[in-house]
Amino acid sequence: MWGKAGLATAAGLVATLGAGIAAAGEPVPWQLGMQAAAAPIKEQVISLHDLILVIITAICLFVLALLLYVAWRFRAAANPTPTRVTHNTALEVAWTAVPVLILVIIAVPSFRLLYFEDRIPEADITIKAIGKQWYWTYEYPDHGNFTFDAFMLSREEAEAAGVPALLATDEDVVVPAGATVRVLITATDVLHSWAIPAFGVKRDAIPGRLNETWFRAETPGMYYGQCSELCGVGHGFMPIAVRVVPEAEFAAWIEEAQTRFARVDRDFDVAGR
Repeated sequence: MWGKAGLATAAGLVATLGAGIAAAGEPVPWQLGMQAAAAPIKEQVISLHDLILVIITAICLFVLALLLYVAWRFRAAANPTPTRVTHNTALEVAWTAVPVLILVIIAVPSFRLLYFEDRIPEADITIKAIGKQWYWTYEYPDHGNFTFDAFMLSREEAEAAGVPALLATDEDVVVPAGATVRVLITATDVLHSWAIPAFGVKRDAIPGRLNETWFRAETPGMYYGQCSELCGVGHGFMPIAVRVVPEAEFAAWIEEAQTRFARVDRDFDVAGR
């Protein structure tokens, strides 16, 4: 699918990344927990996750301690005559008020994160991602309005290029490091979902509807994702590859891409060529 020139380019990119650029945006065997944050949204996602995990752990430990105390304190040997007390106003108020307080503690950062994800800041670059069965089409309206398709590499091609199988694509989404990227997302056939775990981004691609999200990756490297909406037999084979590069390298890539790829608004002749 790629050809020798494309494989050589990919191999050179991998060598460059391995020389000094972190490639944190992919899962690793036997990984526990989330992928490392590479964007502000993911940082807040991890922070909220850790807060809720601490709360749940505290509740579990408290309930366990309470069960052990009750089992010991009210065992038959210590209470041959069971008590007939059925109401305790203070206890009933406490077990109503404490869960409400816990939910408020969770709700405040949750709403803050939802607002942070939904509010699109002023973007430095806009990209359009179009889900199709079973690949992605990308458009760069701010930089010449060119478009290209990104297909998953076969396992043999991925191994030859030294990139992860089932995650690497023949064409990468390229963005500059430190730039705020606005992503417009839609689909042409069925529901898809554009998701990059390291960025904390996941947005459905819906035919006839335009959704949007954003990210800002500070560290150059390769970041991978996959379609996260069951979209058919090829659902597991439409990955997303985002290459974050320095500003100068991005400018050079844009200049090359404007020559390599077709314009979205190009003129066609009568024969449709």
